[in-house]
Amino acid sequence: MSHTLENNLQLGNGIFTTSEIAEILQLPYQKVRKWILQYWDGKLGSIYKKNYSWQIDNNRAVGFHTLIEFYVMMQFAERGIKVSAVLKAHNVLAEKFNTHFPFAHSEVVNNIHTDGYKIYIKSNGDLITLDGTEQLNLEFIKMFFKKLDFGNDCLATRFWPLGKKANVVCDPHHKFGQPVIKDTSIQTIAIYKMYQAEEPIKFIASIYDISVKSVKDAVKFHQSAA
Repeated sequence: MSHTLENNLQLGNGIFTTSEIAEILQLPYQKVRKWILQYWDGKLGSIYKKNYSWQIDNNRAVGFHTLIEFYVMMQFAERGIKVSAVLKAHNVLAEKFNTHFPFAHSEVVNNIHTDGYKIYIKSNGDLITLDGTEQLNLEFIKMFFKKLDFGNDCLATRFWPLGKKANVVCDPHHKFGQPVIKDTSIQTIAIYKMYQAEEPIKFIASIYDISVKSVKDAVKFHQSAA
């Protein structure tokens, strides 16, 4: 299977600890931890005979495509889709698209439909069904799709947590995927710490030679994640 697991520290893979995933995706820490250990490393990891995560000090970390998959799969689970159904769909789609990260694949994310009772993923005439207890808000996933850039292999390459109109981006080729200002390697957390220290926004912008909008976007990102 192509797109080998990103379960070690390598340039271009990205690195996200449990707490960083919780902050970036605005999800509860304990839920993130449970999904990593129980489902990625437990259920899916047992199929591929490898963990999706690795240990850093006393924490777990995953790569960029696992971060993206995590969010999409969480949307299914949050709306009553049984975990067994989600994992089954993951396995089928992994084989179909020859990747360990089918929920980070553009054809999958962009071809999700619902009739209010079941979730369908359509691709090249094939139909994969997920049974749920609630209607999935597909527009929410479509909005998330618009926050992604995809490469020639159709896998996600960059994630814009506030949308592409903002200047905050997670790119695994810059600072291991940590949120940075677009077209720079300036981490947003550094800007936010200066803001918390009550430095004026215009002063921060001048220090880093970035726009006032970029500073405001960085502050907005961290305030919304708090």
